[in-house]
Amino acid sequence: MNELKLSSKDLMELENNFGAHNYHSIPVVLEKGDGVLVYDIEGKQYFDFLSAYSAVNQGHSNPKIIQTLIDQARKLTLTSRAFYNSQLGLFDKFVTEYFGYDKILPMNTGAEAVETALKLCRKWAYEKKGLPDNSAQIVVCENNFHGRTTTIISFSVDPEAYGHFGPFTPGFIIIPYNDADALEKVLIETPNIAGFLVEPIQGEAGAFVPHDGYLRSCYNICQQHNVLFIADEVQTGIARTGKMLACDYESVHPDILILGKALSGGVYPVSAVLSSQSIMDVFQPGQHGSTFGGNPLAAAVAISALEVVRDENLAANAFRMGNIFRAEMKIICETSKIASFVRGKGLLNALIVNDKGYENLAWEVCLKLAENGLLAKPTHSNIIRFAPPLIITETQLNECILIIKKTIKSFE
Repeated sequence: MNELKLSSKDLMELENNFGAHNYHSIPVVLEKGDGVLVYDIEGKQYFDFLSAYSAVNQGHSNPKIIQTLIDQARKLTLTSRAFYNSQLGLFDKFVTEYFGYDKILPMNTGAEAVETALKLCRKWAYEKKGLPDNSAQIVVCENNFHGRTTTIISFSVDPEAYGHFGPFTPGFIIIPYNDADALEKVLIETPNIAGFLVEPIQGEAGAFVPHDGYLRSCYNICQQHNVLFIADEVQTGIARTGKMLACDYESVHPDILILGKALSGGVYPVSAVLSSQSIMDVFQPGQHGSTFGGNPLAAAVAISALEVVRDENLAANAFRMGNIFRAEMKIICETSKIASFVRGKGLLNALIVNDKGYENLAWEVCLKLAENGLLAKPTHSNIIRFAPPLIITETQLNECILIIKKTIKSFE
């Protein structure tokens, strides 16, 4: 008996009928990925310009990472941290040396890593800085996106993120992004500040790049006030912005660094928090952990994923391709009625569209882009993020630019 092959329509209906409606997905059903390309269930080819929100920096189905996954999965996948395993120590040494830190605490998802960093910061504040118990405050920025846990949405300003999910976790102070003076003011005026959590570039806000010098100024202010500078590089890290870390543009070495997404090349959930020994040593056995955190499969995959970034010079390619992309988008914006301006760094970019007189314009543009063979996703109502895998070639990029030009022109 032949198995009935389900269509894209059938599969979307299954998700809609049996799954929670917590995502508004572009209506394509993907089945296969190869490099910068993905294919739907009917075999149509698309350029992937989202990269699973920058998790697939190394490209879909990267041969080296996939082979590592297969080889390790055949030997050992999970032990929990109740025992040592043969891969975790190698991973710890490799990643700390790769990014220049003393210690690492591996987790699984980006949100878990952010939660870990918050706990680490608070514990350091009580045990090393000497703040009174349960008094520590952490400064965050408006329009941030650090995840979806209850604590993290407690300092979101997006009603879609926090609406009807309270009561919320206290201990956070929200200040404007891209405003170092606001940070200095709150550190001077408010006692019991433990840390400052910031995205070097705000991804969910639409690749919002702060002014040059912002990160360095904030870092210096934190140092002056004995406050930990915590960088969430879950999306901006691992070469996405044209350097290994977005903080590298201003030679800032965060006190606590949060990584995820492309740490595994999108093959397996891996995240991590890195810091100095004096900070990380506040964690003692039994005080924080994860059954899957640091599992041998994750450790082996992450080493391969980082080796690909290094060996294939993906940061340099992202820097060069990003400059080409933004230059071409600026040309489009000069004459377009709907494409207003472009911003970003490396291959984390956003096109801001003029949606006056149009309803859901960014969404409609993304639907047309998909029809023309390129997948992107809007954020908010008038911003389209463009973030292809970092392995993209100039020839492929130019083909994608033509698709974007054609699509924008069809709305003029």
